[in-house]
Amino acid sequence: MHQNGLSAGFLYPGYSAEDDYPAIERALGGVRLPVVHTLMREDAHRVDALLDIGGADVLGDGARALRGLGVQAAVWACTSGSFVFGWDGAERQVQGVAEAAGVPASSTSFAFVNAARALGLTRVAVAATYPSDVAERFVAFLGHAGVEVVALSCRGIITAAEVGTLGRDEVLAFVAANDHPDAEAVLVPDTALHTVSWLDELEARIGKPVLTANQVSVWEGLRLASGPGGIPPRTGLGRLFAAPAALSNVPAGAAGPASERGRDTWQL
Repeated sequence: MHQNGLSAGFLYPGYSAEDDYPAIERALGGVRLPVVHTLMREDAHRVDALLDIGGADVLGDGARALRGLGVQAAVWACTSGSFVFGWDGAERQVQGVAEAAGVPASSTSFAFVNAARALGLTRVAVAATYPSDVAERFVAFLGHAGVEVVALSCRGIITAAEVGTLGRDEVLAFVAANDHPDAEAVLVPDTALHTVSWLDELEARIGKPVLTANQVSVWEGLRLASGPGGIPPRTGLGRLFAAPAALSNVPAGAAGPASERGRDTWQL
């Protein structure tokens, strides 16, 4: 399938780095990536707050708004607000989004798993902006999928608002400082962090793939929207988008319960 005409919608909590999505839209051309902002009662990378941010009531309202925008897939674009529920809870969360939006759905946490699988990654470093207790839940989520975290670093930032203020130099330095020789890639799991404009710089700096939250969220949404034909490779958005065969390693329904296409959920 040609890329033109694809539309993937994103549920994004609050406001911080949502401008990454129109930036990717401009870079790709011929796609629609509408963002619906979901309710954030408290901006905090704390387990209790994250469980509320990713609650069924909040996501249901957002998903119904996406249904009205005519998207072909929906992604809950919040890593911590998905992996904090654990693997089974995150699957139920995505199924709820799919049912409310009426299209195949996924979340950023599953997007990281599917992107790692697409690139054949089994050992990664994680450079997390979160406090350590939250970041360790991401490590456990990846472990469930067979992805080993060989190094975890935590910046300990509590609010998404603060994460969103980090600029190019800080992001490049943070990711580069937290690579590890045994890691095949570095994962940067916060959709509140701006990264899209610097993906190629990040990869050039460390010499290996870098997967960031907003990048993998868009890749996952377009993957679900495009179906078996996949999306054509593109430069400027890291190796994930540049890899021509990346989608061939991901099962058709990988971690994306769908209410209308009858896809099977990927079980590891």
